[in-house]
Amino acid sequence: VSRTALREALRRLNARGLISVRKGSGMIVSEIRTEDAIKSLNLYYDLKFDSNLISQIIEVRRLFEPEIARLASRNRTEEDIRLLKENIADLLHCDPDNTQLEVDMINRFHMNLSKATGNPIVMITMEPIFTLLPRMRNLIYGNVEGEKEYTLRLQQNILDAVEKREGQKAYNYAVELLE
Repeated sequence: VSRTALREALRRLNARGLISVRKGSGMIVSEIRTEDAIKSLNLYYDLKFDSNLISQIIEVRRLFEPEIARLASRNRTEEDIRLLKENIADLLHCDPDNTQLEVDMINRFHMNLSKATGNPIVMITMEPIFTLLPRMRNLIYGNVEGEKEYTLRLQQNILDAVEKREGQKAYNYAVELLE
């Protein structure tokens, strides 16, 4: 290939974070990290954010989150339970006027529940989706009366089932939460 084609290919690999170019040292293949995969998906979802993406995200959440709750019931650790309890307590005591903080705490609960599965692929898949929740919440149900109480009740039910390792109950509560 020509030098121009090679330079362009290296520039693209560098832009994607797959290599790093160091003057005087040459090129080094970058370590592939989970964060890089998540960043790419975040960028994609952010650029494609519209009503079609919202309905697709809701479909994906309905497919995956009940199973995530079931798997978390089986694989969770005591540290996972502590983090989930902390999430719920923080949401309970959150200033109702601070909707951004509320949605961040709801988001954190879902991410910690995914982490409790013990499966890093679940985290890589779901974290970019959970990152969209603040925008989706504002568009869909941010001003629905009683939404916070409904969410708190079902997150607590999910946590209780996960803590007791009752996978089917955790699954059912996750289905109800997504309804």
